[in-house]
Order: sequence, then structure tokens, then C-alpha cells
Amino acid sequence: MKTGLAFGKGSTLFGLLPFSIACGRSGTNAEREEILRNAAQLTLTEIAQRKLHHGKGMFLNPFSAKEHGNMWRVLRWKIFGNNRFKSFYKDEPTVPVKIDWDSMKQQDGCGVTFIKHACIMIRDLESCLLVDPVFFGLMWFTDFSPLVFDVNRMPRPDHILITHGHYDHLDTSSLKVFPNKTHVISPLGYDSAFESLGMHNRTQLDWFDAYKEGKREIILLPCNHWTMRNPFVGPNRSLWGSFLVKGASGFNIFISGDTASFDRFREIGETFRIDLAIFNLGAYEPRWFMAPSHLNPVETVKAFMELHAKKLMVVHWGTFRLGDEPVHFPPLDIKREMKKQGLLDRLVHLDHGQTFHLT
Repeated sequence: MKTGLAFGKGSTLFGLLPFSIACGRSGTNAEREEILRNAAQLTLTEIAQRKLHHGKGMFLNPFSAKEHGNMWRVLRWKIFGNNRFKSFYKDEPTVPVKIDWDSMKQQDGCGVTFIKHACIMIRDLESCLLVDPVFFGLMWFTDFSPLVFDVNRMPRPDHILITHGHYDHLDTSSLKVFPNKTHVISPLGYDSAFESLGMHNRTQLDWFDAYKEGKREIILLPCNHWTMRNPFVGPNRSLWGSFLVKGASGFNIFISGDTASFDRFREIGETFRIDLAIFNLGAYEPRWFMAPSHLNPVETVKAFMELHAKKLMVVHWGTFRLGDEPVHFPPLDIKREMKKQGLLDRLVHLDHGQTFHLT
């Protein structure tokens, strides 16, 4: 039973089970094409205002016609695919994560600590914002960045931000570390996950909704992705998104969450000043399979340039090998691409456990 449950959870990372096909279709091809045509003529704000991403009992992606949940594509990848990266797996490092939380607590202004996978801690003046906490293992995947500090010693987050519901971003075992009264900010939905934890102090946001607290504002933005937690129910029963954190410290941080490439980053950059763009870069190979869900290094640099952000940082690497590329390749690949574009001085590299202070 435990094995079956683990397989079911793991399948939601890729839309593996055929049940997700049977229950999760987002309309006919004609309906999806009509949504795409309508969205192409609207701004992001207009898409959100008209709720073009709201369907009947589910959410729709107005930026892609891709239908997730095709078992045969996954089998083609995992069984019949030609993995050109296998020879590099022997070089994947296991790097235990240590963090000097006492030093971090003493810092003023705004700082970003890379914990592991897509999990970061933002310290904005006196407040701590924790994004997509994942502290432990993930099903059968090897954990290449195990924590070697007591998670109970980390600062208590004032707010936990969840970008979407895939199990490597909304991890209930990690959320159990915190008091159930901790404030959670997430896209619409996910009631069952948080109710099971007794976490009732929640703010649910639709695209372009904002949570305001003094001089701080946290805005949920559209992105090109999808979500699923129960393959028997199907995908997109809850929403997904990126975050724009307008800090009380005066710094603005863009958090991409998982996203595929789409033509709206320029629009976001024209709407908001962005001091630091944090992109998820990992699980991007093979492109024929991963492109509808995740950016690759070339696309990440393009998106960064379109955002007109001052600095770029990448996460979502070094912990779990969810794609074909080795876990240590993303920072090497992004450095190479930034150098090609003459932007290397704007790249912020953090190893797990390190902190970047915005100035």
C-alpha cells in the first residue's frame, strides 16, 4: 500500500497515471484553442480580470495547449528514451546543507537564503518568508542535499508561500514542522492538503490578487504551468503561479515557481521593478518532454532579460534529479548562458545554505 501511494504521488510530478487522462481533460482541442486565441489578444491583467483561466471545476492554462497526463509520453521517456546524461551521474555530489541561522537573524535589510530544491527563506526587515518548504526526501528520489541542521532552529516564518501543488513544492511532512497557526499564502485551492494539517490561517490568491501587510505586498502572478496532487482526480483542480514580493525593505523579488517559457515575461517586467529574479531551473531535459513544464537555461536567460531584472538567481537544482540532467548541471549551464549574453556580473550564484544580501 505504501509503495502504491508513493507511486501515485510520484506520478503527479509528470501526470503519469492514465487516471489523470480520464479525469483531467481541460476541454476539447477546439475549446483549448479558443482560450489561447482569446488570451493572445489580452494583457495578463485582462486575462485575470476576465478569469479566462477559470474552468468548470478546474483551472485552465491560457498560455499553452499542452495536455498533461499522457502515460505513453512518460513511458517513452523513461523506457525508450536515449538519456545522453547517464555517464555524468557518477559525478553528482551529495552536499549536506548547513546554515548559520544566528548570523542570518542578525542581518538587516533584505536577504535570500537558498535552503534546498526550490525552498528559499527571504528575510525582509524583521519578517521571514519561506517559499515552497521541502526539507526531507521525495518518494524514491535520491536526496543530494540532505539537511544537517535542526529544522527547529530555523527562524519561524511569518508567512509560508506555496507556488503550486506538485509534491516537490507542497510537502505536508515539511509543513508539519511549523505551528499550524502559521500563515500560508497560496494560489486558490489546496483546501484538502491544508485542512489535513489543521492549517486554517490561510490567504488564497487568484492571479494579480495581493496580500498586503504594512509596506510589504505579495502578489500572485500568472505563469505557464499546471498542477496535480491526486492522479485519480486529475490535474489543475487548484491554481498555480509566480510571486512578486514587494518588500518592506524596498526591494522587489520575483519568484518564478515552476514555469515553462511563455511570451509574457516582458509584460511583467514592464509592470513591476524587479531587483532580484529567482527562477526555478531544473528538470529541463529532455526538452521534448520537459519544455511544456520547465524552462531550460537558454529560456531562463531570455526570460530574465525580458523581465529587466537587476539580478538573476536560480534554484530547483542540486537536490532531486527529476529530469535527465545531473543535479549539478543547472548552475554550470546558466553561468555559460549568462556569459554568452555578457550578463555574468548580474548572476547570483548560491550554493545550498548560502545567503545573498540585496543592496
